[in-house]
This record gives sequence, C-alpha cells and structure tokens, in this order.
Amino acid sequence: MIKETFDRQSLTSLGEYLEYVPYDVNPRQLYNAEMLYQGIDLKDESSVSNTFDAYVYQHFTKTGKRSFSTMESLARCLHDNGMQNSLFDFLSHFKPTANIGIMGGHGLLRTDPMFREIVMISKTLTEKGFLMVSGGGPGSMEATHLGAWLAGYSDADVSSVLHRLSIAPCFRDSGWLKSALLVMRDYPQTRYVSLGIPTWLYGHEPSTPFATHIAKFFDNSIREDVILTFAFGGIIYTPGSAGTMQEIFQDAVQNHYLSYEIASPMVFLGSQFWTEEMPIYPLLKHLSETGRYKNLLLTLTDSKDEVVQTLLNFKPSL
Repeated sequence: MIKETFDRQSLTSLGEYLEYVPYDVNPRQLYNAEMLYQGIDLKDESSVSNTFDAYVYQHFTKTGKRSFSTMESLARCLHDNGMQNSLFDFLSHFKPTANIGIMGGHGLLRTDPMFREIVMISKTLTEKGFLMVSGGGPGSMEATHLGAWLAGYSDADVSSVLHRLSIAPCFRDSGWLKSALLVMRDYPQTRYVSLGIPTWLYGHEPSTPFATHIAKFFDNSIREDVILTFAFGGIIYTPGSAGTMQEIFQDAVQNHYLSYEIASPMVFLGSQFWTEEMPIYPLLKHLSETGRYKNLLLTLTDSKDEVVQTLLNFKPSL
C-alpha cells in the first residue's frame, strides 16, 4: 500500500520516521511489476507519477541521494538489508552456476538488432534452465527480461512482440511502460522467472516490468556487487558505456582473485564494439596472456549460438 506523504519535521522519534517513510523498512519479499507500478492507469500516461516506485524515488531525491539524515540513512539501510535477505532466499532455490548475468547499455533501443539478439539469447538460456539476471532497467537489461518472459513462446511471437514494442523504442518515449505491460497481459508467463536488480539511485530509468522478481535497492554498490557476485554461470557483456566498463573490471578482479572460489566466463558479444569502439577485449586478453590478470575465461563473438554454447560448456566444480 502506498503511504501518504508526511512532514519530516513533525516526526519526533525514529519509530515514527520508520513507520511513515513511503517504503517498507523490513521487506520480506522481492518486488515485482505489480508492486512497483501499483497505482498506474494504462489509460493515463501521466499516472506513472502516482505509482509506488515513483513515490519512493521522489522521497529519495527529496531527502537527498546521499542523505545526511541519520533516520533516513537508517531507514534505507534497513530496507536494503531486508531486500538483500529476500534476494538470498530467492537465489537459494537455484544452482549457483545457473545464474547468468547480462550487462550492457540502458540506451539500447527496442528497434536495434542487438536488442533482438539479447532477447533470443536470454530466451534460449531461460528455456535451458538458466536464471537470467540484469540490472533491471531499460535497454539491454529490458531485452534480457523480455527474452526470459517469452521463454516457451515461438520465434514468431518474439517478432510480434518486438513489433508492438517498437512504438516506443526508448524508455524516454511515451508509451514505453504501457506497451510492456500490455505485452505482459497478452503474453502471460507462469513457468519461467528472471531476476532484475535495479536501484533508486538511477530512478530516472524505469525498472523493466518483464523481470518477474525485482530486488530494488537504494545503495547502488550493493546492487552492483550482487549482480556480479552471484552470476556464477557467467556474464554476457553487450555494448555499453561507463557503467558497463566498471562492471567488466569489477568482474575481472573477482575472477582474478577467485574471490568466491570460482572464475566464471566473461563473454563479449559484438566483436567490432569490443575491439574498436571500446577496445576492452584486447586489453583483457593481453593482461591475461601476460599473467597480470589470472583466471579470465574470455570469449569474443558475434554469434548468439556461440554465446549459448560457451555458457552451456562451462562446468566448474563447486
């Protein structure tokens, strides 16, 4: 239930503050689209500002992305702790190496050929028993969860859905959220799941509703670490910018040090992008071959079939 706004100055105790913040400080389950977008009216585009997600983001920005209020900081920490506990409980039902992450740019358009590639890769991996994980936002993240949502449907259904979504290619376009929710209504999913892990730090980027389970955090550092840590089955890197670069090297460090006693595949989709536009792959290859970075399982490819096969072939001992 969406809580009413309140005057922080009138609250004299921590207990009052924790009770009236517009989010549960002890969440016992992950979010989903119905919970985050509670209050939306598909006939009124502006109603998105009346949703639970929007109220929390408004409160987050009003109280400061970096809050100097002890009570607000504690409230956020309690929320994130509860969300993290719910997330760990959810992940405990899956074999660790079944978790596959997909990283990439939030600006990828629904009409871009790469968007469809990611959808098809995610769809195939989901059908083969993997749990697809992403940052839970738009672009390549949405493509990840759309693919998982369409698991079990035909390729013709995928084409039909992408055509419907093309009316709003970018998350900034009017109808982006509405078109997704209508697809979910017309193509229901009851068998397969996926995990999105967004953050209110980037609350201007809407969370994709296609993720069946959503662990949304205030603290972006927790969110980043969880995605990279628990994708033990490997991570697929699709074209992105600064955020994706950060994730690549954070993942490489974990693999180098075997921080969690396992090195997972790092699969780079888009050879021209990763060797010319953002020449990260040649650098990592060089660092690996010279021994500066160890335990890097690197793959560069333009083939969705090779991506899938590389991850299927990964059989570590845990």
